[in-house]
Amino acid sequence: MELGFIGLGKMGMNMVTRLRRDQHRVVVYDRSSDLIKQAEGQGAIGSSSLADLVSKLSAPRAVWVMVPSGAPTEETIQAVAALLQPGDTIVDGGNTRFHDDVRRAAELKKKGIHYVDAGTSGGIWGLQVGYCLMVGGEDAAVKRLEPVFKTLAPENGWAHVGAAGAGHYVKMVHNGIEYSMMQGYAEGFELMSKSEYKLDLARVADLWMHGSVVRSWLLELAAGALKDDQKLEKLKGYVQDSGEGRWMIADAIEKDVPVPTLTTALFTRFRSRQDESFAEKMLAALRNAFGGHSVRR
Repeated sequence: MELGFIGLGKMGMNMVTRLRRDQHRVVVYDRSSDLIKQAEGQGAIGSSSLADLVSKLSAPRAVWVMVPSGAPTEETIQAVAALLQPGDTIVDGGNTRFHDDVRRAAELKKKGIHYVDAGTSGGIWGLQVGYCLMVGGEDAAVKRLEPVFKTLAPENGWAHVGAAGAGHYVKMVHNGIEYSMMQGYAEGFELMSKSEYKLDLARVADLWMHGSVVRSWLLELAAGALKDDQKLEKLKGYVQDSGEGRWMIADAIEKDVPVPTLTTALFTRFRSRQDESFAEKMLAALRNAFGGHSVRR
């Protein structure tokens, strides 16, 4: 199949490489000319601008957008849409809030342009093992892109989950669960790191990969990290978030659904970014004020 592809970051480049291995014709664009050249080395066709990319595609065109979420994605989709024609399709494979998908799909439908949202999971390992794709959009548009989805995903690794926005909604919940799983592992391994038994944490993580009910790919990654650095001394405990956890909590509040595990995991990430917590200073001050308890200056 023929596909335009915008955004050649870590995931985008690997996705293009995987598409080329399956002989899809891929026309690429990125702000970095070096990345375009790298993709050309994989057999992709480079372009000098969005207009040039569109001109090298045959109607009905399909353009996959894989750029940072938020304003970059919005601006790119609007710019591409202005160059496309009725019957063409835009795919957003980034991390977009599902409300934006619903709005974009409605706006583009007025122009006769199809919109597909593809929640994409797999990270930097996707090139090797494939990407789990959660796809939202109209049946006909999704069906036409099926060869692309089959190439990018492992066997049984993609699904059309619903109308516009459904793909990114499912991906949002996926990431919220991911936050919670990682937090559970983090707390358990911290406790074991302080055990009097001087446990080999890498060995424990590897052990749990064999028949344990807590085995997972995340645990496999944990085992690898601990083998490289048993005490994780090369890392700082500073943890970012990409937004989906916040969106999921907002959606849960709207629907009166309790998500305490995710909420704790997200707030723990916030705490990790503080050198010192004002709240904890306040706790120390209050204990000192009412009970004369000692404080550290």
